[in-house]
Amino acid sequence: MTQDQHGVNAALAGATPVRSALSLFSLTQRVALVTGGQRGIGLEMALALADAGAVVYCLDLPAQPSSDWLKVQTYVNELPVSEHQVGMKKGRLEYISGDVTDQKAMWATLELIVDREGRIDICMANAGILQGADCLEYQAEEFRKVLDVNVSGVLFTAQAAGRQMERLGIHGSIVLTASMSGTITNPNQHWVAYNTSKSAVIQMARSMACELAPKGIRVNSISPGYIFTNMTRAFLDTQPGLEAKLSAQNPMGRFGRPDELRGVTLWLASDASTFCTGSDIKVDGGQCAW
Repeated sequence: MTQDQHGVNAALAGATPVRSALSLFSLTQRVALVTGGQRGIGLEMALALADAGAVVYCLDLPAQPSSDWLKVQTYVNELPVSEHQVGMKKGRLEYISGDVTDQKAMWATLELIVDREGRIDICMANAGILQGADCLEYQAEEFRKVLDVNVSGVLFTAQAAGRQMERLGIHGSIVLTASMSGTITNPNQHWVAYNTSKSAVIQMARSMACELAPKGIRVNSISPGYIFTNMTRAFLDTQPGLEAKLSAQNPMGRFGRPDELRGVTLWLASDASTFCTGSDIKVDGGQCAW
């Protein structure tokens, strides 16, 4: 089937009817990297990609993965084979230790992954940190730390994957995790460093998308709103009543679940979004729509 013989065009051309819409989301035989992939949103993204058939390398700081990560790895190994995976290798999770703020180390890590797997198709630059302080009192060292992880680390990750995609001629997908806090300011929160960093990530995705489009590499960002993770729970536990206050800030009146990012992750990583680049996809319960 030629490039323009899909969907309605295929039907009008008299092609044999084939169910193809869901197959667009298949990631069988593809290789992915997810930074910050040991827990929270990163681990949820990794599970979604592996579920769709990808070999997923989860990169995080600890030398060894947590027990929760190992349980998810076992879960992936026990997933039944789908109709798109018959006769092909199943998706799987691999763990690799690394520091996203070390540019040369990240470049070397992607070289290692490509040496092992032969390719890299998907990069989810997800690692990030959140620290708060009064904007007039924010200490230089702490401010630079947030920018180093959330901005430099995202760039170094995207660079590392993009360099290998370009070298191998792979039309890959790079997705940067931003935040609704890169577009709006969270009411009553002192997050000047975090908000600044996430705004930079959104613009980074746009800029890289325009540079890399001629090479066939797409770059987009995802901007989650308040998502209920273990890290979020620890923060909320320090301030009774805060969850209700924050939930009331979006039209849906609640926090999102990490699994509610599965769909947008698969869409941006797969052939279902081949004409989407330079976009920021908000998953925030409508908070930025107010």
